[in-house]
Amino acid sequence: MKLLQIMRPQHWTKNVFVFAALVFGQKITVPLAVGRAIGAFFCFCLAASAIYIFNDIIDRRTDGLHPEKCKRPIAAGSVSINSAIVVSTLCAAAAITGSLVLALNFATVILAYIVLMILYSLLFKKMMILDCVVISIGFCLRAIAGAEAVGVFISSWLIICTFALCLFLAFSKRRGEIILLGENSNSFRQTLAGYTPELLAHMLDVTSGLAVVCFLLYAMDDRTLRIFGTNNLVYTTPLVLYCIFRFSLLIQQGSFSDPLQLLYKDLPFQIGLVLWVLSCIGIIYADKLGFGGS
Repeated sequence: MKLLQIMRPQHWTKNVFVFAALVFGQKITVPLAVGRAIGAFFCFCLAASAIYIFNDIIDRRTDGLHPEKCKRPIAAGSVSINSAIVVSTLCAAAAITGSLVLALNFATVILAYIVLMILYSLLFKKMMILDCVVISIGFCLRAIAGAEAVGVFISSWLIICTFALCLFLAFSKRRGEIILLGENSNSFRQTLAGYTPELLAHMLDVTSGLAVVCFLLYAMDDRTLRIFGTNNLVYTTPLVLYCIFRFSLLIQQGSFSDPLQLLYKDLPFQIGLVLWVLSCIGIIYADKLGFGGS
C-alpha cells in the first residue's frame, strides 16, 4: 500500500532509542513501564513518519533524479501531494494526542522533535555539519522522551554517548551517499558538495571515539555503581568496539550506501549488536535475575 510506504515503516527501527531508558532505568521488569515505553515508541514512529512525508514532499523533484529515492511514491508520482499532506497531518496529530495521554513532559519532547525536524527539512539540511548535528539531536530527543514516558532519570553520559553515536551514523550516511552518487552527489544534496571522503573519515574517527569514551565514563561512573551495584558494563567494550569498527569498515568500503541497510543485512554486525544488548541486560539485571550481585 503506497500510503503506508510513504510512512517508511522500515525506518521505525530508529526509534528503538526510546527503549534505552527502560533498560538502563531498570524498568524492563515493570509491566506498566514497558507498556508506556511501547506507547512512546509508536508515538515517535508516527511523529517520524509525519516528518518523512513532509520531507519527501519538499524533496520530490531532487528525489526524482536520485537512483534510489526516485522509487519513493511521492517522487514517483504514485501518491498525490494532497494525499501525502493529509497522511502527514494525521500522523503528527496522532503522535501528539498519544503523547499527551502518556505524559505532558513526553508530549513536550515529541512536539520539540516535530518542530526541530520541520526546521531541518526547511533549513538545517542545507547547512554542512549542522545537518548531521540536528539529526543527532533528534535521536537524543528520542532517548529523553523514553525517559520522560517511563519516569526515570537518564544519565548525561548516556545522552552525550547517544549524540556522538548518532553523529557517527549521520556522517556514515553522508559517506555512503558520496560513494553511491559519485561526482553528481551535490546535485542531490547541497551539503554533499562540502564533504569529502577524507573529511568524513576524520569525522567518523572522532565521533566513534567520543561515543566509546562516553560509554566508558558512564560505565565507570559512581552513580552507575550505586544504581546497578556494579561497573561491569565496562567489560562489554570489546563488543562496542567490534560493532563500531565493522560498521565503519563496511560504510567506508562502500558495501552499504545507508546505515539502515547495514543494520538489516549484515549478519556479523547484527550478532555483535545483539550480544551487546543481551550482555547489558544481563549485567544491569543480574540481581533481579538471581545470578549476580555487587
